Amino acid sequence: MERKKEKQEAHGEIETEHPGYLGSQDTYYVGTIKGVGRIYQQTFIDTYSRVAFAKLYTSKHAITSADILNDKVLPFFDEHEIPMLRILTDRGTEFNGRPENHEYELYLQIEGIDHSKTKVRHPQSNGICERLHRTMQDEFWRNRLPKKALPGSSNFTK
Repeated sequence: MERKKEKQEAHGEIETEHPGYLGSQDTYYVGTIKGVGRIYQQTFIDTYSRVAFAKLYTSKHAITSADILNDKVLPFFDEHEIPMLRILTDRGTEFNGRPENHEYELYLQIEGIDHSKTKVRHPQSNGICERLHRTMQDEFWRNRLPKKALPGSSNFTK
């Protein structure tokens, strides 16, 4: 039992006990669409049940990070009478700031949700979201957006 726990920690697996115990949230840059501009996807995943939510925005701000929680995530968990206890994010400006005047931090305080942050420059700490982003890019965005709209293409428009 001890070896298994050590092995999980070595591979960075997330320990979670029940739905709502830990949610993982991240922002993903989808691409640029002519006439619309930059498109960002806010992603949230419950690390226990693997239930995921995604919503598109044209900006990457604290208010949009809080909006997906308010609009999709918390109503879903409230409907199922599951309290959300903690959320893990990276240290991006859309998630972090002075708690007294940062929209995302204020929203989490109002809802009574603890905020955990990943280590600096370690996106694998939030690997559950990173893997979903890659899957969505490969299976959805790559087939739906013009190639020149996707990041990493040679015709990428800025």
